[in-house]
Amino acid sequence: MKSTAATRPLAAGMAAVAAAGIVAGALLETGLPAPASQWAFMMIALLPPALGWLIAARRPDNAYGWLLLAAADCLGLGGLGIGLLVRLGPDPYWPIVVGAVLSSAIPVFYGLSWVFVPLLFPDGRLPSRRWRVVAVAGVAAIVAHWLGVLFMPGAYPDEVVHANPLGLRGPLGLVAVLLASAGQLAAFLLALVVLSGLLIRLWRGDPAERGRLGWMVAGLLANLGAFVVVMVAGTSEPYGAADVVGVLGVVGALPAAIGAAVLRHDLLDIRVGVRGSRLYLVFDVRPTVDELLSRLGPDLEEAEPVEQLGRLAEAVRAGLDVRWAAVELADGTRVVAGEERGDAVLTVPAGLGHISCGPRAAGRLTRDDRRLLAALAVPVGLAIRSAALAARLVNAQEAERRRIERNIHDGVQQQLVALIAGLELARATGGGAESLALLREQARQALADLRDLAAGIHPSVLSQGGLVEAVEGRCSGLPVATTVTADPALRTRRFPDEIEGAMYFVVSEAIANALKHAGASRIEVRLWHDAGRLQASVIDDGAGFDPREVPRRGLATLADRMAALGGGLETTAGPGEGTRVRAWVTAND
Repeated sequence: MKSTAATRPLAAGMAAVAAAGIVAGALLETGLPAPASQWAFMMIALLPPALGWLIAARRPDNAYGWLLLAAADCLGLGGLGIGLLVRLGPDPYWPIVVGAVLSSAIPVFYGLSWVFVPLLFPDGRLPSRRWRVVAVAGVAAIVAHWLGVLFMPGAYPDEVVHANPLGLRGPLGLVAVLLASAGQLAAFLLALVVLSGLLIRLWRGDPAERGRLGWMVAGLLANLGAFVVVMVAGTSEPYGAADVVGVLGVVGALPAAIGAAVLRHDLLDIRVGVRGSRLYLVFDVRPTVDELLSRLGPDLEEAEPVEQLGRLAEAVRAGLDVRWAAVELADGTRVVAGEERGDAVLTVPAGLGHISCGPRAAGRLTRDDRRLLAALAVPVGLAIRSAALAARLVNAQEAERRRIERNIHDGVQQQLVALIAGLELARATGGGAESLALLREQARQALADLRDLAAGIHPSVLSQGGLVEAVEGRCSGLPVATTVTADPALRTRRFPDEIEGAMYFVVSEAIANALKHAGASRIEVRLWHDAGRLQASVIDDGAGFDPREVPRRGLATLADRMAALGGGLETTAGPGEGTRVRAWVTAND
């Protein structure tokens, strides 16, 4: 979805050009004080730029807003040109030329209003591919009408007192007149074709669609009828009430129909309602993805991963105005915002899970809704990954706690129980030196096992001597040839405890796998710091394995631990090719 930050100035500029042209042209045409009919014209004529700006600024990817702005600009510039032609005399020449060029935009306004505004209603897209022929014909009719008006001789419009300074003479002038007439007639006939298509869609559509299309049918009928009134009334003098009604209908019928459809059916993501006990309208424009994430940003930073999913689900529900929205992880974890009733009407993938949503509170989900949900799937997917990572870390911590508990129960605890029993027996029987020596050996063994157990949790040498010394200590008593290579500067350099601990356990787990599973006869360990990264690698010459078929076991937990620190872990292996484990984490201090 396009960013609204870049398109809002453009939409505001187009609306301002249209509004300025409408007001200036109307006042130039009649002068001040302007009659009431001219003020009514200005108020109604400002509806298209207002609607176009509202839609284009808030939904830049919806072509309908830009279409309304283009039609409004043609009306505004054309009106300004007519005002210049009415107010100025035949001299000076160039201002009259400018007025003639600007006034030729009025035929473009007619063509856009008759053909494309109703044809592309309400989402800025053709109803189907077969309407492409009508769209192409509409463009041709508009161009023909515009060129004909630009170069035909005589005055345009009729109230202008001097001839068109760009008008052609002779046969070419006749061609221009015929071109203008043919273009206008073709655009009017195409409007009837579009009207027929709207009536067919109205007849075949569901109740919600009929409600929306009904307003456009009424608006187009009023517009075309008003144009006929203007053409008929224009043959009589003086300028009367029929002319005023006709002009107001041509300018305001379609914007009024669009506005009514918005009010009644929440079209184009613009919702109008009544709040409180006072009767007033509140335009509640659906926020964009950027706006939703900007509002959610502070809350998401402070929330836990699962809570993030809940807030994102609520953002989806509110952003799409659906009755419920759910975010579901691959493991079945499901977070729902709203009251879930019935089946989901739309589901999109999001990272390791997916987003589902129920029906809208009013109307049906549009293409814009689907694009919005697809865009929201990106941050939702990241939150799902974070939640899955957090769950894996929690599970890993729980598994590690149980492993330690099991080792204590099955190992040191049993040894201490046996030692206590031996002491009780020695006291009861008056054990001699041989018995005490045995008990002393049992106590030493229990102490050694307890130290080994503690080393598996967090070796004291890691806290005291640093990463290099701890890794060298781990490798010193191995039953296979092991070499440890480290940058000299690392021996005196310290890193945060969580970083040193993660790197130490990666090395320890890789060594354990090489000894237990790979049958290695040589292990190489390397530690280094480069480009702001602390890195470690463990390479063995063992049997290797196929990473696609064999799970990483303990390394998976360590990979999650590295990822949580902003680092990573990769394993390279192949049957008969040994194994290489490399871990890295950002560590500047």
